[in-house]
Amino acid sequence: MGRRILRIGGAAMSRGLLSAVLLAVGASNGSSAAGDRTVRVLTYNIHHGEGTDGEFDLPRLANIIKSVEPDLVALQEVDEGTERASGVHELAEIGRLTGMHAAFGKAMDFQGGGYGVGVLSRWPILSADNHPLPGSPDREPRTALTVEVEMDANGPRLQFTCTHLDQGRELGNRVAQANELNDRLIHMDDRPTLLAGDMNSGAETEVMQILDGQWMNVSPPDPSLSINGRPQFRVDYILVRPAGRWHVIESKVVDAPVASDHRPVLVVLEWATGR
Repeated sequence: MGRRILRIGGAAMSRGLLSAVLLAVGASNGSSAAGDRTVRVLTYNIHHGEGTDGEFDLPRLANIIKSVEPDLVALQEVDEGTERASGVHELAEIGRLTGMHAAFGKAMDFQGGGYGVGVLSRWPILSADNHPLPGSPDREPRTALTVEVEMDANGPRLQFTCTHLDQGRELGNRVAQANELNDRLIHMDDRPTLLAGDMNSGAETEVMQILDGQWMNVSPPDPSLSINGRPQFRVDYILVRPAGRWHVIESKVVDAPVASDHRPVLVVLEWATGR
């Protein structure tokens, strides 16, 4: 296969590839006004930048992200410096194009670079932890990237995790990964905690039952979608804890059928400080 050219709308950034590296990419301070606890969360599997039309187009992805004005974005299938991406560090470039802070969590080495997940944040990223998830040695490695941000100067720290679970037909890896996420992320205090990503699982599966047992699933219902003639079911989710402190203002699938083989999911939440 010939080398495909990635359109990036600007010069590629040359950076060393680090797992969970923080990239303050031209982002503004972005502090919320006092008392404002509204959080706009997006999860998006970007298919390493390739759309259903076969085009690699990071500006198109960035424009979709910017159009819904998110505070936090969980990205899956991100290439960093790979041959497939023409050496471009995709997360850094999308961060630059959206004006958001960024952190990359590498799941595996791939084609001379890295492949994994990423987080974009309107707020500065205070810390980042990239944690490999359990899985069979014959399967593609998976990871969970957790960052901490402050919604505003007077608000609590928010913990936000992006992940991408195993895609295999066997449930075992995804079940183990879901249990690992619960073990690592669930706290017995009232800190605002969000989990977002591609779970590769239907809403009624054992994997989602494990997660739904500990989290409030704020994702929209399964959409009636068809891509290339095949029905599409929910695999992209946003979940929150503790349930009693979050109120869902809006939850929807964003109508963006071409830029990736997934459509982004947006949830607008309100964090209640007095409950």
